[in-house]
Amino acid sequence: MAGTVTLTNRGLKKAASVATVATSELVAVRWLLIGIAALFLGLFLLLPLAVVFTAAFEKGIGVYLNTFRDPDALDAIRLTLLSAAIAVPLNLLFGIAASWAIAKFEFFGKTLLITLIDLPFSVSPVVSGLIYVLIFGLQGLLGPWLEAHDYKIIFAVPGIVLATIFVTFPFVARELIPLIHAQGNEEEEAALTLGASGLQTFFRVTLPNVKWGLLYGVILCNARAMGEFGAVSVVSGHIRGLTNTVPLHIEILYNEYQYVAAFAMASLLAMLALVTLIIKSVIEWKTREQVASVTIPWEGETA
Repeated sequence: MAGTVTLTNRGLKKAASVATVATSELVAVRWLLIGIAALFLGLFLLLPLAVVFTAAFEKGIGVYLNTFRDPDALDAIRLTLLSAAIAVPLNLLFGIAASWAIAKFEFFGKTLLITLIDLPFSVSPVVSGLIYVLIFGLQGLLGPWLEAHDYKIIFAVPGIVLATIFVTFPFVARELIPLIHAQGNEEEEAALTLGASGLQTFFRVTLPNVKWGLLYGVILCNARAMGEFGAVSVVSGHIRGLTNTVPLHIEILYNEYQYVAAFAMASLLAMLALVTLIIKSVIEWKTREQVASVTIPWEGETA
């Protein structure tokens, strides 16, 4: 018996030592992964942001503010805001309609619709811009008819808006589809049983349940719309004061060696990115708070 007890104690000590080593290894791995993530964030996010703001204020706050008094800069900002103001609401309507149809109904072509929603993620923005040129350009499919009726799409504001809509329309839908699908149909069915109409059910039941995801999708859509370069560059024609957005204006300033002005304009997009991250964090916190407030009955408990 004594030998057995001694062996058992040795086994326990050995198991404890193995557990200690395993735990220490897990802690080491955890801190290694955290260090790698922090290194990448520092090199590829924080350092570029620091460079942008340092270069923007290199010659003082006066030069920085004078950049935004330039007529071409003001026109670029106005056009960027205009394209976002048109693209984001349209993508909001499309995202709500598409996510509702995909999550709530079964219909022919549903898989194709989901694939088409993901298309801008897989197609280069430059290619999407070229597609619009092939359709609406002078030598394109509809070009001669547009020219005959004095409609201008390419190298004009409509082309920029169309390109912006194309590259940004998945964002709202992709945020809402999993949320509406996970929500289920129980609450909507209960509302309909109590006499609510379809619109009342949507605005009073469905929409409040997905409001934070909807807001997050709109924020991402707006950030991408204001920062889009590739597709807009192809369809804009780079006409100063007419078809240059903020990203295109930054490229022109940089190519003309106006580095301070270029980085000053770039700081606008950088601040937009920071605001987007802050709002994203707030939305995620609100979402976690909302989920934590939901009481789920355990087995055997009456709901």
